[in-house]
Amino acid sequence: MHYAYPVTLEPDDEAGGFVVRFPDVPEVHTQGADREDALEQAEDALVVALSLYVDAGEPLPVPSADEGRPLVAVPVRVAAKLALYEEVRSAGLTKMALARRLAIPDTEARRLLDLDHPTKMDRLERVLRSFGVELVVTTRRRAA
Repeated sequence: MHYAYPVTLEPDDEAGGFVVRFPDVPEVHTQGADREDALEQAEDALVVALSLYVDAGEPLPVPSADEGRPLVAVPVRVAAKLALYEEVRSAGLTKMALARRLAIPDTEARRLLDLDHPTKMDRLERVLRSFGVELVVTTRRRAA
């Protein structure tokens, strides 16, 4: 699983800067003063949009091939939470069932799946391992 989505960048002739759209996440569009700002704004907008999928219990959009387009990735902590969400969803677990499975309070289970909550990475790694998932981080150079 990876959470890096291709985007289209279009110059905004009226306001200046660039408009960013995600073909795989049509709810997301944002803009920035320049290319770099537009891509930074796109990361924030992507996290917000994906949190809506999580909150609704919907499947996450699958990133398409980049076909030379820039990629926007979610932060590592968010990626770990999205991976956990997909595991919980595929296992058919509710948040309460997740809490029972992990022997933790319901509030902690909800926080594990809250993309805005600053859960510690070592905690997320342990929980993912309990589902048989290993968290692997890769790096790549941003497109110039």
